Amino acid sequence: MTQAADVVVRRQIIVNAPIERAFTTFTERFGDFKPREHNLLGVAIAETVFEPRVGGHIYDRGVDGTECRWARVLAYDPPDRVVFSWDINPKWQVETEPDNTSEVEVRFVAETPHRTRVELEHRHLDRHGPGWESVRDGVADDGGWPLYLDRYAALCDASG
Repeated sequence: MTQAADVVVRRQIIVNAPIERAFTTFTERFGDFKPREHNLLGVAIAETVFEPRVGGHIYDRGVDGTECRWARVLAYDPPDRVVFSWDINPKWQVETEPDNTSEVEVRFVAETPHRTRVELEHRHLDRHGPGWESVRDGVADDGGWPLYLDRYAALCDASG
């Protein structure tokens, strides 16, 4: 039987940035810390776009102009939180059925005027259906959310 804890990946990090800058760095510069090798396109990624609104998308644009929309923005509440879908299935292909996607919630909590705790929760992973464990294991691995958050924290430090 699947336990609730099995279908959630949680990570957090403290960044050296006021809450407003932590939020805008995450959303406006997502493509600056997303690993380019995390690519579902058939060509190299020219840019990753995070559309800052409910109903927007996160997508990669290839050097040839093709696009891969791999997430939908479900909540956008600056500077406190953003929620987006994870529209990538266990075969690491785009999932077009919303009921078969998971969610990523990122919360920003001011620790001090110049430091922010960023809490990431990737939940409902079992919605991906058979093989969902590979999605959980992939995003929990050092090359998943920990890599994103480490690069994000370095970007916050560099832009301070």
